[in-house]
Amino acid sequence: EPATCNDYVKGHIQVLKDYGIENVTSNNNTWVENPNMYCFVATDNDDEMVGGIRIQVADGVTPLPVEHAIGKMDAEIYNLVKEYANKGGVGELCGLWNSKKVKGVGVSIILIRAAISAINQLKFHTITGICAEYSLDMFQQVGFVINPNLGDGGKFVYPNENYIARVVGILNGATLDTAYPYDRERMLLLRENPAQKRTEKGPKGPFTVDYNLLIENITPVILPELYLIHTN
Repeated sequence: EPATCNDYVKGHIQVLKDYGIENVTSNNNTWVENPNMYCFVATDNDDEMVGGIRIQVADGVTPLPVEHAIGKMDAEIYNLVKEYANKGGVGELCGLWNSKKVKGVGVSIILIRAAISAINQLKFHTITGICAEYSLDMFQQVGFVINPNLGDGGKFVYPNENYIARVVGILNGATLDTAYPYDRERMLLLRENPAQKRTEKGPKGPFTVDYNLLIENITPVILPELYLIHTN
């Protein structure tokens, strides 16, 4: 869906510019050609895109955004991605944004839950990502935990000197047992029924979400032989 992807890229770039950020490594359109990238978007009642998030499944060919972002600061990230890829597969949650139009409504947490709920369709086990300090609570809420073995106790100066980022991960994408009970319940219910309409709680009050999370044309990931060599 190239037109949808184009709207996603435009929306993401605009939000980053609004915050004075222009050097995020996932802020590009090269992912549009990646068959192992899956995009989830939110539209409002006017059919305007108001947010989005992506999952990239590691294939041993195209580095994950987290590898691009912190590889020069801590090369251990490459070994971790290989290790997780060989233990049930690994993917990354990246490119999260929502427009000013829905600021404070609660769209970001809805997008994150929706994407995590869909990883069982993509058949990988571990999900990783980078989150800013100000969004850490939200990511921990859905089950992400800080990897203290990377950087300075999990901290990196990224994307610029004004921000601290954390490398986080959900090591059991099947059970989601590190998520808060409420969030875990919501995500597992979406797995049971990926196409449903339900009321969600938000900071500005409840709102209705019409979910359609069934993924078509999933590309099987075949890791190259070199990627399957375990490195310590």
